[in-house]
Amino acid sequence: MTGGPVRVLLVDDQPLVRSGLRVIMADHPDLEVVGEASTGAEAVQLVGEICPDVVVMDIRMPGMDGIEATRLITAGPATTRVLVLTTFDEDDHVYGALRAGASGFMVKDMALDDILAAIRVVAAGDALIAPGVTRRLIAEFAGRPEAAPAPSPRLVEGITEREREVLTLVGRGRSNTEIAEDLFITVATAKSHVSRLLTKLGARDRVQLVITAYETRLVTLPR
Repeated sequence: MTGGPVRVLLVDDQPLVRSGLRVIMADHPDLEVVGEASTGAEAVQLVGEICPDVVVMDIRMPGMDGIEATRLITAGPATTRVLVLTTFDEDDHVYGALRAGASGFMVKDMALDDILAAIRVVAAGDALIAPGVTRRLIAEFAGRPEAAPAPSPRLVEGITEREREVLTLVGRGRSNTEIAEDLFITVATAKSHVSRLLTKLGARDRVQLVITAYETRLVTLPR
C-alpha cells in the first residue's frame, strides 16, 4: 500500500454484480475499481497488466474458475491479493480457494459495509478470517474427504507449546482479542505469537494458519 486508494479488480461472470460493486465503491475515495473481468483467464491476464492491490474473485465462472485463477495469481510475481466472492450456502469450493492462495472470502449477501471492509482488510495485508464466518466455513468444508489430507505433524515441528495453543485457537476462528482472553495474555502478546507462527510455519497469512491447524489435526470437526 502506498497511501493511495486501494486498486480493485472485479471478477464475476455476472455484469450486474460487477456493476453493483463498482457503483458502491465509487462513493468511497479510498477504493478504486481499475478493471473488470468475466472469467478467470481474463483475471489472470489483467493482474499481469495492471497489478491491482486486490482481486474480488467469484468462484463459479465459465472456463477457468476462480480457484484456478487464484492459484495462478498468487503463484505469480505480483503482490496482488485475492478476496473470494461466493454464495456460501451453495458453493463447496471455498476451502479449495483458500488452499489456492486466497487471503479470505466474503459472501454475496453480506452487508455492503462489510464487503468494503473486507477489501480494505485484505489490501492492508491481513486475511479476512472473521471468527464467526470462519467457524461456519471450516465446519462445512474442511472435513470433506477431498479437502482433508492425512495429518502432517511435521508441519508444526519447531513451535513452542504456547504457540501450539495459539495455533489451535486460530484454527477455531478465535480473534487475537479472544485468544488473549482465553490464554490470559495481552492482545499484543497474542499478536506476537501469531506473527511468530506465520514466520515459523512459512504461512502467508492467518488463513493458512487455519488450514494448518486442521491439516495437522490440532483442531478437529465436531461430530
